[in-house]
Amino acid sequence: MLSVPELITRELKQLRDLKTFKYETAFESPQSGRVKIKGKEVIMLASNNYLGLSNHPKVKQAAIEGIKKYGYGVASVRFICGTQDIHYELEKTISKFVGTEDAILFSSCFAANEGFFASLINEKLGFENYKDVLYSDKLNHASIIDGQRLCKSEVVDKKIYNHGDMNHLEQLLSEDKNANYRFKIVVTDGVFSMEGDLANLHKIVELAKVYGAMVFVDDSHAIGVCGKRGRGTPEVKGVLKKIDVITGTLGKAIGGAAGGYIASSKEIVSYLRQKSRPYTFSNSLPPSIVFGAKAAFELLSNDTSLVTKLHENTAYFRTEIVKLGFKILEGEHPIVPIMLGEAALAQDMSALLLKK
Repeated sequence: MLSVPELITRELKQLRDLKTFKYETAFESPQSGRVKIKGKEVIMLASNNYLGLSNHPKVKQAAIEGIKKYGYGVASVRFICGTQDIHYELEKTISKFVGTEDAILFSSCFAANEGFFASLINEKLGFENYKDVLYSDKLNHASIIDGQRLCKSEVVDKKIYNHGDMNHLEQLLSEDKNANYRFKIVVTDGVFSMEGDLANLHKIVELAKVYGAMVFVDDSHAIGVCGKRGRGTPEVKGVLKKIDVITGTLGKAIGGAAGGYIASSKEIVSYLRQKSRPYTFSNSLPPSIVFGAKAAFELLSNDTSLVTKLHENTAYFRTEIVKLGFKILEGEHPIVPIMLGEAALAQDMSALLLKK
């Protein structure tokens, strides 16, 4: 019998042999279009800093002001003594930006997704015997998958529909038309992070209305990115204010620091403040992040030029990379998958590009 260290060593060797071992590359500069690695300037094509706000002067200055006025950290969870007025202000800013009644902050969108499903599905809410059902896109983010795994199996059915396949989704919904489920929830990413394609939210909202289901959208890769005003996938698909639950992150386009949120109705948000364990038992976001994120949202609300420039850059890159002979997946999002066919080849190419 191998020891624990021996088993782990063997597993790590297999990852290296398969070239799926994840290496971390440290750079010595702010996140930007160009960064410094071991003293050499290189072009950054892997960041989620879509709008360049992580190093924007106004966002940085806001973060500094946050520390000056409110300190470095809060040192408490929200319901004890970790709520400052700025947390409520940011939540109001988010809800207004995405078009919902209210919003609630989390330490990350991963935590938000986990906290939503477990707190809603696992609670009886006055029902002694009940069953819920989740209809989830096959390519949904890991945080959605893990959040659903936290739901008690005896009270939830989890049904996976083929990626982006609205006919399959409708088939599943139709089969359950007369089923006695308490909650029916269609769950999808707004933008799928591996391929950069957008969910067909217009059709999903239409089907949800017909079959009495809620719609849950993780819009982490769309907020600040998609739509003329950066309002996300609902703006692109014409369903602003028609999504029941929207989750997102402050760690990508919105300054790139940390934090996540759930935007929804006042009732759902109020309930999550009471029952969501990642919210209840995690420290509040520090003032620097709250101030910086609020400044980022204000920049986007007052000026859409950064969003417009991102769309122009994306179109240019997509056109020129194809001219160089590379195969990409069609789309409009700045996530541009370059198809090489093998994970090992992708890792080798990444290492070669970094050397050159």
